Amino acid sequence: MRNEVKRLRMAAGLSQRELGEQLSVSRQTINSIETEKYDPSLPLAIAIARHFNTTVEEIFHVDQ
Repeated sequence: MRNEVKRLRMAAGLSQRELGEQLSVSRQTINSIETEKYDPSLPLAIAIARHFNTTVEEIFHVDQ
């Protein structure tokens, strides 16, 4: 699953650690999501979308 987390995080001027702290997950979790090694749970995907004031569909893309 592709995603826009890194682009949104960088546009917000946040480090992986800062975003992780704000979402109550580790920096490693943010890194794994950004490098597409880990697909977040639905609650975490929703939290990420809310954090960036957008929708899950705008951040996460499934290749078909």
